[in-house]
Amino acid sequence: MNEEATSTADRFMDRTESRLQRLSLAVDAVRLRLTPEMALSTRVEADNGAPDDWSFLRRPTILGLIATLSICIGASLTGSPFKTELAGTWFFGVPSVSDPGQTFLLVPGVVMVYGGMILFIRVWYGLLQALRYRPGAPISALAGMLALWIVPLLVVAPLFSRDVYSYAAQGEMMSHHINPYNYGPGTIGTGPYVTGVGNLWLNTPAPYGPFFLMLAGGAASLSGHNALITVVLLRLLAVAGVALIAFCIPKLARAYGRDPGAAFVLALLNPLTLLALVGGAHNDGLMLGLLLAGVTAAKYRHPVVGIILCTLAAAIKVPAAIGIVYVAWDWAGPGVDWRHRVRPLVRGGLISLAVMAALSLVSGLGWGWIANLGTPGTVRSWMAPATAIGLVITGALHVAHIAVGIGGVLTVTRLLGLMAATAIAGYCLLHKERLGTLTSLGVTALAFVLLGPVVQPWYLTWGIILMAPVVSGRLRHLLLGLSIVAPFIGLTGGKSLLNQLVGTNPAGMVAAVFALWVIVMLPLGTWTTSWRIDRSRLVSALQAPPAAGGPLFES
Repeated sequence: MNEEATSTADRFMDRTESRLQRLSLAVDAVRLRLTPEMALSTRVEADNGAPDDWSFLRRPTILGLIATLSICIGASLTGSPFKTELAGTWFFGVPSVSDPGQTFLLVPGVVMVYGGMILFIRVWYGLLQALRYRPGAPISALAGMLALWIVPLLVVAPLFSRDVYSYAAQGEMMSHHINPYNYGPGTIGTGPYVTGVGNLWLNTPAPYGPFFLMLAGGAASLSGHNALITVVLLRLLAVAGVALIAFCIPKLARAYGRDPGAAFVLALLNPLTLLALVGGAHNDGLMLGLLLAGVTAAKYRHPVVGIILCTLAAAIKVPAAIGIVYVAWDWAGPGVDWRHRVRPLVRGGLISLAVMAALSLVSGLGWGWIANLGTPGTVRSWMAPATAIGLVITGALHVAHIAVGIGGVLTVTRLLGLMAATAIAGYCLLHKERLGTLTSLGVTALAFVLLGPVVQPWYLTWGIILMAPVVSGRLRHLLLGLSIVAPFIGLTGGKSLLNQLVGTNPAGMVAAVFALWVIVMLPLGTWTTSWRIDRSRLVSALQAPPAAGGPLFES
């Protein structure tokens, strides 16, 4: 009896196993029929194939496009806190009349925006990891990827910031010969140019340099004084700046003996770069493009051209003036005592002063921008350590019933922050021979951002892009961390979003959280989470002697 039962059970197990095998083969057949070569559900290895076979780059191209489309569609939903939700501020996606009661499709919008950002970061980080072990990616393929990812960002309204509307209003002022250094955009009255300007900036004079205001005035005139077309033209200026960065980054990486492909991905395909500089249409893109062009010209032994380009960058935003100092410092050549660098510094300063004076004269604006350099400090942002510490100290003193003015405390903490940043800048300049030009420039830029009175996410791109061609080691980890965290804590319409979350159906929010968790855990064929790297190559790379200049800094 036992033997008969055992035999029956064995036959049942055999039949079950046979059926499972047939089912598995059928599933595989269907999967192969439905998922072609570029399917997202199969594994692609970066270190497989011929040395000139870069076909695996097609997958991050598609995934990145999906990510940007998701962000753009989610942010374009009516009532979205991720864009300016006022009538007439874009061609679509905003109410035809202002309706404060308009509600955002919160659950799908949050899932699409944040899910897209998560996917974007996974794709970008996976691509960086792949190119780290397989250098030499063709810049043409990466540039095509960049262009494809930018297209959706050009179609939707400016994301995560209203600054471009202030640029447009200042340009309209310029076209009517109203000096933006003396008046705020509110002086032109009501109308489409003023609609999108934040209340804080309506009566605030412009802090930007004369070159940018001339460009903004030209955009307003070229658009026929159409506010939306002016905004589009200003966004295209930001794209032109990104294109200039894309041109310079590979040249700098090759000049320092680094992989241009990895530098391109870190600087240009960076989610923070695309969402802030293109999506937000910030003038930092054009400033960085001209600054990098100046540094590149100087690296290829054209210091005068480099100083002029850096001055143009400073005539957009003053922080770019640090490039003038470094180009002039390097003018004397390597290994020169600092005393022999005084004359090139003076010569560079005179060239820069002449260019800036010409711009101030041609624009008719004079030097009023100097008095407005403190305008960004009007914002009290908890993201800025110097400001956050001042707010905490003031609150603690008020709890202890010690009456102090918040303005005075902030002045002290911000001054201490700027003094610390200045000390770091001086150290970087004096030790430039050891640190390298780009590392010194990038660290200086990050120091003034992180220790300054206000930290905006797009400010972080200054240091990230400047150091991208040469960075490695701990500094690279810092740049990766900033690039991953900043889009989530700084770019979104956080205050507006929180206000909407208060009145949201809890079940809907649970569904949104679950959907985002699924997106985080979704393997996507392991493309964005796992790369099979040849261990022997990895060990060889780790055992290889460091390049000249050390593993942390450029040579």
